[in-house]
Amino acid sequence: MSTADLPAGPAPVSGAFAMEPGGLLDVLGVAAVVLDARGRIVLWSPQAETVFGYTAAEALGRPAVRLLVEEAHRDEVLGLFARVMGGEGPWAGVFPVRHADGRTIPVEFRNTRLEDDQGQPYALGLATDRATVRRVEQDLALSSRLVAHSPIGLAVLDLDLRFVLVNPALERIAGVPAAGYLGRVFGQAVPSPDAASVEAALREVLETGVSVLSRRVRGPAGSDGEEPVWSLSLYRLETTGRRVVGVAAAVVDVTEQHRAERTAARAKRRLAVIADASERVGTTLDLDLTAHELAALVVREFADIAAVDVLEDVLTGPHPGGTGASGPAMFRALAVEAAYPTPAREAADAVGDPAQYGAERLVTQCARTGRPVLVAQVTDADLPRIARDADAAELLREAGVHSYLAVPLRARGVVLGVLDLKRARNAVPFDRDDVLLAGELAARAAVAIDNARWYRHQQRTALALQRHLLPQGPTRLNGLDAAYRYQPASAAVEVGGDWFDAIPLSGGKTALVVGDVMGSGINAAATMGQLRTAARTLAGLGLAPSVVLTELDRTVAGLEEMATCVYAVYDPASGSCRIANAGHPPPVYVPAEGPSRLLELPTGAPLGVGGVPFETKEVPFAAGDALVLYTDGLVETRDEDIDVRLAALTRLLDGPVRSLEETCDRLLGALRGPDAPDDVALLIARARDRAAGGGPGAEGDPDGDVQVDVGVNKSADVNVDKSTAMDVDTDPHRDGRETPP
Repeated sequence: MSTADLPAGPAPVSGAFAMEPGGLLDVLGVAAVVLDARGRIVLWSPQAETVFGYTAAEALGRPAVRLLVEEAHRDEVLGLFARVMGGEGPWAGVFPVRHADGRTIPVEFRNTRLEDDQGQPYALGLATDRATVRRVEQDLALSSRLVAHSPIGLAVLDLDLRFVLVNPALERIAGVPAAGYLGRVFGQAVPSPDAASVEAALREVLETGVSVLSRRVRGPAGSDGEEPVWSLSLYRLETTGRRVVGVAAAVVDVTEQHRAERTAARAKRRLAVIADASERVGTTLDLDLTAHELAALVVREFADIAAVDVLEDVLTGPHPGGTGASGPAMFRALAVEAAYPTPAREAADAVGDPAQYGAERLVTQCARTGRPVLVAQVTDADLPRIARDADAAELLREAGVHSYLAVPLRARGVVLGVLDLKRARNAVPFDRDDVLLAGELAARAAVAIDNARWYRHQQRTALALQRHLLPQGPTRLNGLDAAYRYQPASAAVEVGGDWFDAIPLSGGKTALVVGDVMGSGINAAATMGQLRTAARTLAGLGLAPSVVLTELDRTVAGLEEMATCVYAVYDPASGSCRIANAGHPPPVYVPAEGPSRLLELPTGAPLGVGGVPFETKEVPFAAGDALVLYTDGLVETRDEDIDVRLAALTRLLDGPVRSLEETCDRLLGALRGPDAPDDVALLIARARDRAAGGGPGAEGDPDGDVQVDVGVNKSADVNVDKSTAMDVDTDPHRDGRETPP
């Protein structure tokens, strides 16, 4: 009979006992054949038709030996059949069988004796193609060897995600024996910090069939406290019939690779941070700004709180002290930055004020030794050595500061200060790599800070020199009231070479001079001093203004410099002023009656060009008239046309009569901004009424004192109209000397 003749069994149950096609028996294609005691075929399964090629109709009832066995092997087969039927036990082996198409094929047989309820014997033969069996055996052998000897950790988890198989490599990688896995879920078998995420991934792979490849997970920490890193891949296991049977896991220990990658990433990050520092730190020669740029950079990159503390003697002298000293040290905090609002910022030393740091403080030790100080794990005992006092230590404790690093700011072999770093919200402590990075940043920033320090010293030296070379004491002028101011450029720009002078001459005359040496710094200030001295000497010779400028031109050419200058001589006896210009902005004439006007003078070439003649012009200068001389720093800006600025100047000089001091302040306040890029010299002279009893002396000062003011005035917005310049007469004197009164 065929399988169709078997009685129907109960319907397949659902749940764990429900089976789907695609199992191992289906892969093997096992055929079932039953023979009666006479050797006739009484049962022929569908798989038998597949293996032997005969249909059930062709096979049932026929002697199996005649249907399936070549004549040469029949006696042997009959003997084996008799042994099985005689109860001598089952027989298994490979036997050649005649296929329905005439081929002889090797078939794997398993034969055993059966009995029915009547005691009648039968022979059951289970057969499959030998090639299929060998292929499955090879696959199983290969799989078994791969699993057992693979250097990759392998595991199989069932539908409940419990381990059912682990290989020796996984035992070695995780340090857990096979018995510690079997029957347990991942989190129970492996105490990994990432166990929850791994179990979630296992469930997702089981449900969706989407594999997880090379996910980095951390293993349990070893005796050294370091967590290994594994590369985990997960695959859903399915039979050939697409039945899901579990999940396979492959684990590779990539701890060394992870370390190498982390080292490479840190090196790359170091290079990126250093490159960023090259662009962001030291963008100007402003010392305070450079310190803030450094603090802002390190806070953004790898510290929660940063401070830049510079030794006080670095700021007060050109030759700071070195390392090796002991005891407390005077510091000045130049910058403090925090990545977020935190009490640790309040604990920092006040910015801008010098303060004495105790010898026990780590920042002091860093400066004294010139070596980094690292406290990877800050304890309560460390806080007093980090903070300035007990209150500051409590603020650091409140802020959660847990790691500290101080690196010296060293430039040109000298320790200038310390870069002070703290971590609180960032849970990773500072390590040796951070020491290297912070040290590299500090070294680069220290050069910028040292440059800014030297620049500040040079700037202050140049300013002091310039102030010393400008008029200092009271000046007695005949028939004139005068006031003047000098303002240097903003702190970020070098001192220029602007100067002014009011020189009493014989015969009651007065020479008024304003000039501007091109360039800046100490050289410009020194050249300015030489020109002022030369101008005073030439003025004492009574030379005409054009001749004075000619001689100054030769002097400047010999110094290989260039300068602009306007030179005027006021004669109270004639009530006139004789003026010559060498490439300088035009003076403003402010008559007692009428609007202010720019004097139309031949501009002339700047001093130092050489070979260009200068002209002297004479201007009526009656009582109450004023003359305003200035340098270009008063009127030149980058965002306004010069004509607009000159019109603003003349507009500011119109209106009610003001004192000269008030007028100076008015002009500077309206025309000068707080960040003016150029210095300015301003000189205003007003003729007094001789009949009113005026003698030598300046307005508001019976001794004729005049004032120098180097303060910075605030600018104001001014609406201006273009003024008309007044015409003046050409100098009638051709002999180069002033006509005596």
